[in-house]
Amino acid sequence: MAYSWKRNLFVLWIGAFLVSMAYSVSIPFLSIFLQDDLGVNDHLEAWTGVIFALTFLSSSLIAPFWGSVADKYGRKLMMLRAGFCLSLAYFLYFIVQNPYELIAVRILEGLLAGYIPSAIALVATNTPEKHVGYALGIISTASAAASIMGPLVGGFVSHLIGPRDTFFVAGTLVFIAFIIALLWVKEPSFNKSEGRRSSVTQDLKAAVSNRKLMLALLVVFVTSTSIMILEPLLTIYVLKLGSDSSTASLHAGIIFSAVGVAALIAAPRWGKIGARIGYEKVLFIGLLGGGIGSLLQIGFHSLIGFGSLRFVYGLFFAGVFPALNALIAKYTDPGFRSRAFGLNQSANQFGLLIGSLIGGLMATQLSIPFVFAMNGTLLLLVAVLLKVPRFALVSGKASPNESSHSPSA
Repeated sequence: MAYSWKRNLFVLWIGAFLVSMAYSVSIPFLSIFLQDDLGVNDHLEAWTGVIFALTFLSSSLIAPFWGSVADKYGRKLMMLRAGFCLSLAYFLYFIVQNPYELIAVRILEGLLAGYIPSAIALVATNTPEKHVGYALGIISTASAAASIMGPLVGGFVSHLIGPRDTFFVAGTLVFIAFIIALLWVKEPSFNKSEGRRSSVTQDLKAAVSNRKLMLALLVVFVTSTSIMILEPLLTIYVLKLGSDSSTASLHAGIIFSAVGVAALIAAPRWGKIGARIGYEKVLFIGLLGGGIGSLLQIGFHSLIGFGSLRFVYGLFFAGVFPALNALIAKYTDPGFRSRAFGLNQSANQFGLLIGSLIGGLMATQLSIPFVFAMNGTLLLLVAVLLKVPRFALVSGKASPNESSHSPSA
């Protein structure tokens, strides 16, 4: 059968959906798992933040290495490695007996995972140039779709048979994604690089010479930070809004899903709008709406009101990451694109690391609504800075000077 980028995109979407759903089924309920199964009752917010952060730290440090290995041996091989290792990590979550064993597995996951970044790199390097932005927008909806079903499934499973069992469900989903990648994902454009693979230092030098790429990576970092400031605390906040402990995971799952529903509705439309008016403008609108939405969440003190506002927040924020992925693809040469997305993964993971630490530690000293205020202010600040000429991701094609510095694959 002749290679079809659309068929490959469809297969990669299914795999990314399953991996994203595995995360949404289980990880949002880590705080409940720590409290109910592992006996952590003191400083729960800090424990949750640190346990989230350790995975992101190990992942951010190792991501450039895996990106370089992918350039040498292929993105599909890296996807297979990541899928198998991530599935194993979830099954290990299922059997841990204390928070220190959980920490060890979280670090292992960060060092060995990376299925979705591999999928994004495959899409970016094996899709015709004129369709890259569209394809990256489509692959981003896999996480949105999973975030609808995952928290609901995870919430029901956690409520009915306990949060521990959600990790077994997650491991099974990721193993299915591994099989899908093994059997059906194609990488026709990969040719094993001659000589040694590029060093991380060389990749960083090439990236620094591309101003627009560096600005996009900076926005990825800040945006990821803003997300993870809140995510580990949402389930705890649901408890503070009046949900009892027996139904907290269910209510939290519904509220998590509200953002996913909004993203699934809005992301394809933002993709079309971005193709028409420019992804730079879509990024600005998404950051502005996300910032205002975060600030408004301070004034809602009921589960229904909070969940409804999270939905509205999701409608705007849905445009941010597809726009960033499209801009990274737009402002890098095809020969450097997989490594650019590797650096994108590092920026994302560093942001998640810093965000989880800030959110967990600040929640022990300050109220969670104050954390919402800080998050909203951060997003608004980034949106305003993007309108300053020095920091603007201006429309149009990348100049030769901003793309020609990238080394070939």
